[in-house]
Amino acid sequence: MLDRPALPEPLPYPVVDNHCHLDIVDGQSWLEPDEALALAGSVGVPRIVQIGCDLPGARWAVETATAYGAIVAGVAIHPNEAPRLADLHAALGKIESLAGSPRVRAIGETGLDYFRTGEDGVEAQRTSFAAHIALAHRLGKSLVIHDRDAHADVLSMLEEHGVPDRTILHCFSGDAQFARRCLDLGCYLSFAGTVTFKNADNVRDALRVAPSDRILVETDAPFLAPSPHRGRPNASYLIPTTVRAMAEIRGAELEDVCRAIAANTFAAFGGSW
Repeated sequence: MLDRPALPEPLPYPVVDNHCHLDIVDGQSWLEPDEALALAGSVGVPRIVQIGCDLPGARWAVETATAYGAIVAGVAIHPNEAPRLADLHAALGKIESLAGSPRVRAIGETGLDYFRTGEDGVEAQRTSFAAHIALAHRLGKSLVIHDRDAHADVLSMLEEHGVPDRTILHCFSGDAQFARRCLDLGCYLSFAGTVTFKNADNVRDALRVAPSDRILVETDAPFLAPSPHRGRPNASYLIPTTVRAMAEIRGAELEDVCRAIAANTFAAFGGSW
């Protein structure tokens, strides 16, 4: 068993981990949903949005959200997955079927990733992203965007295909200028443990310019554990470390930030659960 970080001090007001991958096993450190929810709930994180990134993951997300009232799901084909599929159209059809579940609140994570996928995968990513945007519009569900090294094209596609009423930039990685452009389109900005990394001044600048009614928090667990736990397995119970850093960066009271994140998350995902 890998050594997991200790529980942080509980938050003064409960928030939601709006982006988690409970199905991804990182060595032997994986937490079953029961344990993940219990640990997170003990520190003020009683709810999770479980994100499925491929067909097996999307099915797992729907099944788990159906079994646990504290979990809702997002389903999609991840942009890095799209170029690998022999029949992307068929896979998108299956995602649409899964998205019809009332336990699915979001279409995502979808988007563009030019870091892990080269030029030969761009067309498939763009086709997939456009289809997911259309699906979010059609079903009236939130859109969760993965954007890595593709800021300009993500904005261009949102402008071309229309921004869904509830759109979340997952694990926001841009700077203050990009943040303002996303905010002008009505997007929510979700901040992960990266906001605590020494080399992430751009993300901290983005957090400072975001209005209090547009900020969310996430883990992207089991990835991106916040400092001082960077490189170790992440989990929803570490959200308080990130939220405390967010409050300090913004020069705001911790409880005020928690209350804003809680309200914003329910607004961004279509209501409480």
